[in-house]
Amino acid sequence: MSIAISAGVRNALSSLQSTAEMMGITNQHLATGRKVNSASDNASAYFTAQSLNNRASDISNLLDDMGQAVQVLKAADQGITSISKLVDAAKAKANQALQTSDSSSRTKYAAEYGELLNQIASAAKDASYNGKNLLGGTGNDLSVLFNETSTSKLKVTAVDYTDASNIGLDSTIYSGSGTTFGADTAETTDAGSADGDYLEFAVTTSSGSTTYKVNLTDADTIKDVVDKVNNATNGEVQASYDETSGQISYASANNFTVAHNDSSDGAVSGSKLTVTAASAAVNFGTDAQINAVLKALNSAQSTLRAQSSTFGTSLSTVQTRQDFAKNIINTLQAGADKLTLADTNEEGANLLALQTQQALSTKALSLSAQAGQQVLQLLG
Repeated sequence: MSIAISAGVRNALSSLQSTAEMMGITNQHLATGRKVNSASDNASAYFTAQSLNNRASDISNLLDDMGQAVQVLKAADQGITSISKLVDAAKAKANQALQTSDSSSRTKYAAEYGELLNQIASAAKDASYNGKNLLGGTGNDLSVLFNETSTSKLKVTAVDYTDASNIGLDSTIYSGSGTTFGADTAETTDAGSADGDYLEFAVTTSSGSTTYKVNLTDADTIKDVVDKVNNATNGEVQASYDETSGQISYASANNFTVAHNDSSDGAVSGSKLTVTAASAAVNFGTDAQINAVLKALNSAQSTLRAQSSTFGTSLSTVQTRQDFAKNIINTLQAGADKLTLADTNEEGANLLALQTQQALSTKALSLSAQAGQQVLQLLG
């Protein structure tokens, strides 16, 4: 059996139901803080916001990796700083040895120098962060991703400073000596060379062999020869003269050979002179040996400074991209919020209006029902 409802009652009831539905939606917006909670609310806004939030989440995961990369680079930089201080200390020991002629003191300084080299290797080994060490050589390269598609990234190549020889420092020095082109111990100012004579040094390093030619003249003193060798080899070979032995001593941080060629017959004092350097533990026995060590230390400092600059550039790059990623995440999340977040002030005003409308609809329903009852009373 169907119940007949007057048109007035039906209209008032429909308005009341519509108002109640809208109040439910508004209450949900206020409770969740969002005007779009599902695709049924607004499919376009919902899926766009979801895409933006997903990308923000992906970049946020990369942000964690960037933060770890920053720490790895900082650990490497701290390691280089420590090694640089140890190199400074080693230079101090070499200079102390150079300022004394006492053999026992020089031996002591050489031993302390060797210990400093061991500490350099230890410092490099300790510059590790979470299993990654940019001073540890092979297997320690660092790769940092900057976007979720892996198309933007930075590779930082590790160096191996766990062996001091890799920065040009070694506990071994190469040295040799030869006669002074016919000069005897009394002729310390006369090198005994002639125009057209020359020395040839072949210095071997990890990157290959380099030949240095030192041209001599008949006016050269022994000091001239020593200075020419030191200048012509760019300090790779250090020369010094020993008045007692009547010999020029040569020393280098790298292996080398030296040959003296006479302008007429390729001979000096009746024979051709070729000195092949012999390796021995650093003992700071001669000034030439100490100067060779100082040359290597200066070169090592240059290497460390260049590498520190390289790591510093990488660190700056990662930190800049880290800040950029944070800003992008904020932008993406803000964009998603604009599509889905509710304006609580607006929603509050809507609720108040709906409550008023609900009250009016309830009153209209009541009046419509009363009108129907009055008709029934007239018929009775």
